[in-house]
Amino acid sequence: MDKKAFLKYLAALLLFGLNGIVASHIALNSYEIVFLRTLIGSILLIGLFLLGKGKFHTKAYKKDTIFIVLSGMAMGTSWMFLYEAYQQIGVSMASLLYYCGPVIVMILSPIIFKEKLTMPKVCGFLVVLVGIVLVNGTAADTGGNTWGLICGAMSAVMYFFMVTLNKQSKNITGMENSVIQLVVSFLTVAVFVGFKQRFIIRVPGEAWVWILILGVVNTGIGCYLYFSPLAKLPVQTVAVCGYLEPLSAVVFAALLLGETMTPVQIIGAGCIIGGAMLGELWKKRQK
Repeated sequence: MDKKAFLKYLAALLLFGLNGIVASHIALNSYEIVFLRTLIGSILLIGLFLLGKGKFHTKAYKKDTIFIVLSGMAMGTSWMFLYEAYQQIGVSMASLLYYCGPVIVMILSPIIFKEKLTMPKVCGFLVVLVGIVLVNGTAADTGGNTWGLICGAMSAVMYFFMVTLNKQSKNITGMENSVIQLVVSFLTVAVFVGFKQRFIIRVPGEAWVWILILGVVNTGIGCYLYFSPLAKLPVQTVAVCGYLEPLSAVVFAALLLGETMTPVQIIGAGCIIGGAMLGELWKKRQK
């Protein structure tokens, strides 16, 4: 496995883990936050791509372009469902449902990508799943409305399409892939916002700093670090290690927002780390 690509992917997960911390300082509706973060992130990536004298190869690789466009649409839709679920059923339950997405990816990867589903990876997945339940288990006590649960489930389904469709692009990778992905995601969200409120968004003055951080760092840079190494990583590794994002979100909330972790949550965090690393450690041992 490409070590540099793996480190990029982990850095992206940590940035995404900070999304909730940053968004907590922005007094806007969920879809407005998603609209602004994808807009700013898109502008940043386009600027970096042009400064680096990057060239688009969409005409030469039309099939790859179609897959990336569909993946971008799935990403924008997934984020809108996720942020709506946050408001309806809370962050914990929404995160638990959202991260059923990697579960779907892992289960179907032997069929879609012809990747071998090894016993260590299955065990690692099960340990990770237990960890997620322990970390977010208190959400079950709060219940939730039907629409919120549907939004959480749909965010997971869209996550699955986002990863699997992007994985199909073999020739358009790196920054070019990320630019197309995020711009299409923005356009998808923009269509929704346009129909809903005709792009009228009133942003409090104090929120702009946090919006820029969310758009530039967490979205622009984060999406580049996330999508550029996907083609070089096994899809099951992407699925299992993806659980480090909700783990980092819990840790950051404890450190930066003063939220405490219960002993059960700490055990769950250990399960997430241990399960995510099990497959890779076993592979190295076999070698």
